[in-house]
Amino acid sequence: MAKLKRKEYDELLQPLQLELTMMARWVQHSGQRLLVLFEGRDTAGKGGAIQAISQHLNPRQCRVVALPKPTDRESTQWYFQRYATHLPAAGEIVLMDRSWYNRAGVERVMGYCSETEYQQFLHQAPVFEQLLVDDGILLFKYWLCVDQEQQEKRFAERHVDPLKGWKLSPVDLKSRSKYSAYTEAREAMLRATHRDGAQWTLVDFNDQRLGRLTLVRNLLDRLPDTRVDAPLPELPKLKGKLHREHYDVLKPIEDFPVEE
Repeated sequence: MAKLKRKEYDELLQPLQLELTMMARWVQHSGQRLLVLFEGRDTAGKGGAIQAISQHLNPRQCRVVALPKPTDRESTQWYFQRYATHLPAAGEIVLMDRSWYNRAGVERVMGYCSETEYQQFLHQAPVFEQLLVDDGILLFKYWLCVDQEQQEKRFAERHVDPLKGWKLSPVDLKSRSKYSAYTEAREAMLRATHRDGAQWTLVDFNDQRLGRLTLVRNLLDRLPDTRVDAPLPELPKLKGKLHREHYDVLKPIEDFPVEE
């Protein structure tokens, strides 16, 4: 099936982004706390999906959280502790580019955690999330799906594109041969953590543009009516003469002397 063209994608995304701005106004006006987790295989398109949502939202209200590898000190803390500090306050939206589910995915498959730590996570994650939901946080969990053939194409693109090379980590390279192991880990994770109030939603991201549209539409549809009447303030015309800016113009690069 032919993938969605850029022009058609932009035309379909624009009204969704307008709805997102209204949703953000509702979150702020009502004091809601919105938390969205983005999980999935390498190259699935988590960053692009997050950008599609956050692009036109106030960054003071909508925060993207992408935590690095835990420090030595964080490694000795309760596993959920460093994530808890990033939870939304009233009126905030938090989009997590990977989350505590690292333990059920890459840490499990790559052997970065023990069996005891893994089993403890599967037991504690639903409890932790139930506490969030009981406290009023709106929690949405998305898993972005991509076939191995499509994943390999994206790995190849990253390998030759210097603008995308930073996305190709040593862990990504080691993970390439473990596609089936990641599938098994995902299925075990879903069985243990798909609960009322904290359900998983799987989205096909073999076509990333179509996947973004599907995810955003799903998120908006699962929220209550988010329309809040907030008319823009009037913009009165300034009286008097308008002032010109005073500055020294930066010279074009070619006008600077070049050392031989």
